[in-house]
Amino acid sequence: MAVLAPERADPGPREPETPSPSRRWPLPRPQRDRTPPLPDDGRLSWVLATVLGVVTLASRLWGISYPSDKLFDEAYYPTEAHEILTWGFEYNRGYSFIVHPPLGKLLIAAGEQLFGYNSFGWRFPSAVAGAVAVVILTRLARRLTGSTLLGLVAGLLLALDGFSFSLSRIGLLDAFLQVFVVAAVACLVVDRDRVRARVRAMSDVPASGFRLGPRGWRIAAGFLFGCACAVKWSGIWFLAFFAVLSLFWDRAAWREAGVPRPTRTVLRRGLPGAVWALGAVPVLTYLASFTGWFLGETSQGKAWAQQHPDTAFGFVPDALRSLWHEHAQWLRFHNGLSTPHPWESGPWSWLVDGRPILLWNPQGLTDPAGGQVIRYILMIGTPTLWFAFAPATLWLIWRVVGRRDPAAITVAVGIAAGWLTWFINPERTMFIFYMAPVVPFFVLAVTLALQDVIGRPGADPFRRQVGLGAVCLYLALVAATFVFFYPVLTGEPLSHAEWLRRMWFPSWF
Repeated sequence: MAVLAPERADPGPREPETPSPSRRWPLPRPQRDRTPPLPDDGRLSWVLATVLGVVTLASRLWGISYPSDKLFDEAYYPTEAHEILTWGFEYNRGYSFIVHPPLGKLLIAAGEQLFGYNSFGWRFPSAVAGAVAVVILTRLARRLTGSTLLGLVAGLLLALDGFSFSLSRIGLLDAFLQVFVVAAVACLVVDRDRVRARVRAMSDVPASGFRLGPRGWRIAAGFLFGCACAVKWSGIWFLAFFAVLSLFWDRAAWREAGVPRPTRTVLRRGLPGAVWALGAVPVLTYLASFTGWFLGETSQGKAWAQQHPDTAFGFVPDALRSLWHEHAQWLRFHNGLSTPHPWESGPWSWLVDGRPILLWNPQGLTDPAGGQVIRYILMIGTPTLWFAFAPATLWLIWRVVGRRDPAAITVAVGIAAGWLTWFINPERTMFIFYMAPVVPFFVLAVTLALQDVIGRPGADPFRRQVGLGAVCLYLALVAATFVFFYPVLTGEPLSHAEWLRRMWFPSWF
């Protein structure tokens, strides 16, 4: 009975406790750690994740140069990337307005430098980014769930997502935004675990905490968040949301260690480093991406400060004032973007593939017998995966509210940063590819739901076998759906009847 209910055992005589001068008494009750431990298969897990990444890259590269035409917004970014290769910055032409930071175009330019100014060259970097995102998501899911199997499930779901597949085969910016965001969050989660381990390793934690020193993983996260913002501004929401969450993680670590005032300890021990790692480092990274713009003599808007010498803050260098004005112009453009577009869609519809984007559909094709041939490239998410996003998110909310599950909280913050923020300006013209950086978090939400389908490690073995069978069946269904839609993801020739079988809703036409 003493083992089963130790609180009822006779404690016997004991020496009176002498409080440490560095502590304040009474100490708060330590909090139970809800973060699952990592499995002891580090090398094998890396091998499996790498194999999945290689297979993903091969699937993206197969036939990636077809068609050779520029698809959708490839009319802008590969051209601007080629200009960066030529002049070091986007050419300041009068008929077009450059409205995004340069890092994504620099990455596209790297592909064009390696393989030439052609469809393979400007799409190759996106394929690499898509494959790397799968590997990182696999590792992130493993760390959040404490399961290598569930990590592979998350990576496989992202690899089988038709939307992410299409995004990795086109020269747009969003594949880079996706990989930088996922990588930054993964680094912050590693930092969380390292800090928690260091605090636990201290046998006698002072009441005011102790200095943690440089935190390399958090600095790496700041750099990657800066890269995300240097691709598209929507990365700033992830930076802001996860910077706050990181401070709450620090507070939880101090509270678990018994520090009586964890909030004050975070403000003293964590906030200064966070301002540097998640404030200064992202800003410096972002500014560094404009090196070509700073060095160029005719960069877009570079001469604005010289042409307006009487503006405020004249003590600021002209280049910085010009860049600030350029960003004000970009912000005005994005906030006022309300031009109707045939393939625009709103955030609510994104969860159910409401309005995928038609990237390519040449007209007038016929087969040798004179029948109609349709070649269709549709940026569409795998329906059996995307239709699970909404119910998985509801289940995620239950895990947050009912269990206070750290993994669910992390995923929920990612969804809030990447999806809910688009409701701030509902009048803006939006497209489904804005979902790119948040799709991995929806995939994680599905993975956490599948974790509950399998059951906890201590559950009945038969229950877990049935759950595992159900998960395998679902993965097979997602894979089969991906294969079924593969022809309309790659532009393979289809008869009208074959094409019509894949157009499930009128909004897909």
